[in-house]
Amino acid sequence: MGALDNTFGAFLIGVVISATLYGVTCVQTWYYFSRYPSDPWYIKLLVGAVLVSDSVHQALITHTVYTYLVTDFGIVADLGTLVWSLIVEVLFNGFTALMVQSFLTMRVYRLSNKSLIATGSVLSLVIGEFVLVVIYVAKAIHMTTFAELAALKSLSMSVNALAAAGDVLIAVFLCTLLQQSRTGFRRSDTMINKLILFSINTGLLTSICAVMSLISITVWDGTFIYIAFYFCLGRLYCNSLLATLNARKSLRGDSRDENMSLSLQGIQKTSTSVGTSQRRMPNNISIKIDTTQEYVRDEFSRFGHGRHEVDEKHKMYRIILW
Repeated sequence: MGALDNTFGAFLIGVVISATLYGVTCVQTWYYFSRYPSDPWYIKLLVGAVLVSDSVHQALITHTVYTYLVTDFGIVADLGTLVWSLIVEVLFNGFTALMVQSFLTMRVYRLSNKSLIATGSVLSLVIGEFVLVVIYVAKAIHMTTFAELAALKSLSMSVNALAAAGDVLIAVFLCTLLQQSRTGFRRSDTMINKLILFSINTGLLTSICAVMSLISITVWDGTFIYIAFYFCLGRLYCNSLLATLNARKSLRGDSRDENMSLSLQGIQKTSTSVGTSQRRMPNNISIKIDTTQEYVRDEFSRFGHGRHEVDEKHKMYRIILW
């Protein structure tokens, strides 16, 4: 085993950063339940389940670091022995990743008009990652030393590789589908640009963390640097989910500033005014472009289209957030 700085020192740093991120998770969870009391029950259940899984994981890694650095303090021989909570925490990190990535996969499913190819490719990575996590825990739970655990290095690398690949693929699909939803109108395209940037950012930190864990276990073999990154991975998944849900009112506020509206509920198609079209789409966030009569007349003069074509041009573009 290497020096304490890059083994249990890195271990401790990972727990401290993870605990800090857990505090952010708690604040975001409180914010979600106070600001979105009318959300569907299954979204609330998802948030609650992710918080429980995240809390159990934080408790497990805290128990692990306490055991090594306090209970076994001064007993050098025990530093090479595996503590049960260090193995079990992997399973709860896997639970958190599974729930959050499944939520994001549903966004891809709805935004792609229920494309089985896009959804299936993402879902295969998500399920594959969780299956490998279960296999890893099932094998590691019977091991007693870090020397034995080294035999599962390739399995650990595969878990991190699939996590990073899944996050990147989700971001690519969302950005591509949003890009295809451009209307040609400045206001709606500006909102779509914001949503593209938001989609990238929500998967960026988790992808970087998974890649860094993968690099660490490869480059710094024999250290616990990769464990420090892995400890934080579940916390980043949880916060990315909550950030996605909590950003809806902010996005809706931005849209009002640009004479656009965002609807989180299904709305019925109407034709009460020129240049406005609505279509019922439940449980998603939609962009509706409201244009003035002057702008419509300008469209008539520039393109010579009739009212029907203008209404078609001003169709609703939906951006799924759940």
